[in-house]
Amino acid sequence: MTTLPDKRTMYNALLNRDKSFEGIFYTGVKTTGVFCRTSCPAKKPEFSNVEFFASTKDALLAGFRPCKRCSPMSPLGSIPDWLNDLFDKIEKDIYRKWKDWELRENNFDPYRVRRWFKTNHGITFHAYLRTLRLGKAIGRLKHGDNITQTAFDHGYESLSGFREAIKRITGVPAAESKNQTTVYLNRILTPLGPMLAGATNQGICLLEFMDRRMLNTQIKILSKRLKCSFIPGSNKFIDQIAKELKEYFKGTLEHFETPLIFRGTNFQESVWKNLLKIPKGETISYEELALRVGNPAAVRAVGKANGDNRIAIVIPCHRVIGKDGNLTGYGGGLWRKKFLIELEKNNLN
Repeated sequence: MTTLPDKRTMYNALLNRDKSFEGIFYTGVKTTGVFCRTSCPAKKPEFSNVEFFASTKDALLAGFRPCKRCSPMSPLGSIPDWLNDLFDKIEKDIYRKWKDWELRENNFDPYRVRRWFKTNHGITFHAYLRTLRLGKAIGRLKHGDNITQTAFDHGYESLSGFREAIKRITGVPAAESKNQTTVYLNRILTPLGPMLAGATNQGICLLEFMDRRMLNTQIKILSKRLKCSFIPGSNKFIDQIAKELKEYFKGTLEHFETPLIFRGTNFQESVWKNLLKIPKGETISYEELALRVGNPAAVRAVGKANGDNRIAIVIPCHRVIGKDGNLTGYGGGLWRKKFLIELEKNNLN
């Protein structure tokens, strides 16, 4: 359990709209039933009328709804202001090999940069750059470019080093990597937390909340199903699903249009296809889903296939609930399932 500052400290931060406390706590206002960020511009409540929470999840579970003025469920930004300039420089020249002294010359603290990339991408800054460059190289090989020329064009001093790097990330020799599917991975920020999106050049194959325990397992299964390699980056389908998710959470999206790629057993794919047929704002039981799949006795198997869904929200496994109406079994957490069901019911067109 997260330890919060004492209540008087939090209340004073709320009165002063202290942004340094952003993300440390949220304030529930008993008289209005909403919860806010510390920097909310709304009129401040009396001390006796507030409750403090360590997360938006805790505030939601306590029965408070998000404030419309400060939008506590919305991310403050995928990239902090102090890093924007560095990302601009990376985009202009991904082949630049940044040294710590160069980062300092550009007013970036190397330790802070490394920590941010490790926290948000799971790899160091330099590993991130190497993977980006390698992804570009794999793309060129897929289009028939010469291996030797590609290696030296992408900053590798030896062909053997390039071949080894390709094999580490794809699992196959460089000469064979052109035949392997590439899945681009990128974060998408949502009001319910960051999601990891994966896409090939044909559509979205992965969309999971990044704190889901099964995420690594799902990636391993996907790797076997698609015979693919993963690199950080983006493509038109990741851009499209990010745009559609933004509209979805605003309540303005009628249907997801981004192409989907879902590979599984015949039974799993049958379950996932039936999930796509559940209308927005409606829920069904696992028993009903088993009937729709054509196997009324396979309730438990249907539940497992439901949990194996790798494209959350778009393939709406959250719309399946217990026979008694209770919310059960959601990999992203029951608090998210509750939020999604209520969001869809409140935004029916």
